[in-house]
Amino acid sequence: MNRPVAAVKRALRRRKPAEPPALIRTPRPSLTYRLISYLLVFPVFRLLFRGRTSGNAKVPLEGALVVVANHGSHLDPPLLGHALGRPVAFMAKAELFRVPILGQIIRACGAYPVARGASDREAIRTATDRLLQGWATGVFIDGSRQADGRVNAPQAGAALLAARAGAPLLPVAIINSHRALGRGQASARLVPIHIRIGTPIPPPASRRRPDLDAVTAACQAQINALLDQGLINDRSLPPASQADGLPPSP
Repeated sequence: MNRPVAAVKRALRRRKPAEPPALIRTPRPSLTYRLISYLLVFPVFRLLFRGRTSGNAKVPLEGALVVVANHGSHLDPPLLGHALGRPVAFMAKAELFRVPILGQIIRACGAYPVARGASDREAIRTATDRLLQGWATGVFIDGSRQADGRVNAPQAGAALLAARAGAPLLPVAIINSHRALGRGQASARLVPIHIRIGTPIPPPASRRRPDLDAVTAACQAQINALLDQGLINDRSLPPASQADGLPPSP
């Protein structure tokens, strides 16, 4: 464990229980991240898939954040990081980091390695460390891609992460990615992919199962409700800079 993370953990342990979590400054996006986001992800999302987002004003731009989303496609991780206007770290298989160029790119984009066969406890610990560094950490609440793109069998991992780090959860609905490049599809279909951002949910009151289950159910309900709203129409769009997932101008 590196020293900055250890220091943050000690500080969090010394906090009084009633005190809100300290706002840790979020790591700035690297040059590689910005290049990939704006030269690759942006045109793919906005032009090929006619991407739109709504609710960007609800995204906390600083401090730890657990981004909770439905999962229908391998397209989801880069689209989330771009659309939210801040980097979102995701777990990735450790062997991917040993691939020349690819390993450097995914590391620069905030991905962190998890060894094949690693226990759930180890994965949770790794993700918690990212949160304590101030990252937004992405969790697909079903754990795997769903054929219908909805949240069907949510797991409590996201709620546990939020409880461990004292971080809020942000429900996000990714609409149509399961139709664009879902399970079993050999090639992409150029259907619109829209992203609706929900309202942050406070972390669970404790790590007890009833508290974790209650927050998990709240995330599921909010994401599926956002999916039920369907594609974003022109009248519901925010200003252009926010619709593109860019931070507002100073």
